Amino acid sequence: MKLNLNAERGGRGFTLIEMILAVGITAIVLLAVGAILFTALHLRDATQGLVDAEQPLDTTGTLLRRDLMCMMSPTTNGVFTGDFKVGNITSPGIGQPVAMELYTATGALSENEPWGDVQKVTYELRTPTDPTQPGKDLIRSVTRNILATATVDVDDQWLMGGVDTLHITCFDGNQWQEVWDTTDPTTANTNLPLAVKIEIQLSGANNGNGKPAPVQFLVPIDSQSRTNT
Repeated sequence: MKLNLNAERGGRGFTLIEMILAVGITAIVLLAVGAILFTALHLRDATQGLVDAEQPLDTTGTLLRRDLMCMMSPTTNGVFTGDFKVGNITSPGIGQPVAMELYTATGALSENEPWGDVQKVTYELRTPTDPTQPGKDLIRSVTRNILATATVDVDDQWLMGGVDTLHITCFDGNQWQEVWDTTDPTTANTNLPLAVKIEIQLSGANNGNGKPAPVQFLVPIDSQSRTNT
């Protein structure tokens, strides 16, 4: 036997008020879903921005630590020797002063290149090509042919932008020195320092409260000192 639903409901359908209530509830649910989706997209973009901003800084810290930890020690016999300089330095092949110059065993070996793993590396700040960019660019310059007597071939590697200052100090066991030169026999700093501290001051405001706190890297140096044999 078939049931007559319309008969059981007395022939009554949805009223206008019921339709308005249903549409209103649906609209509220859709607005809530849209707000949650918009918040999630905004959070994703903010997180991606923070990750993109931290990536150059992480790469810079990794390269700095690796170069310093693999730094060559100065010796008296000239075999596997490497000088180390910090301050306002003039480096061959680079047209402006650099903040740090060192010899390090971080060169990548390749069958197509005749260079070994020892290379000369400098770190310096340069004016960016884009005049609208705040601060300066931090550049890592690499010289693979360290025995060149004429033209010096230097490869520049951009590390990060928006840098105001690059401050490098060296610890001699008692205090931090802003100038270090293992090639200068008139100073006491003819050996490598015990540690090197790099301080990078980024440009830009930190939530309207001025510049952000400087980023610091402290790298201990484990090397053998030069002696008067």
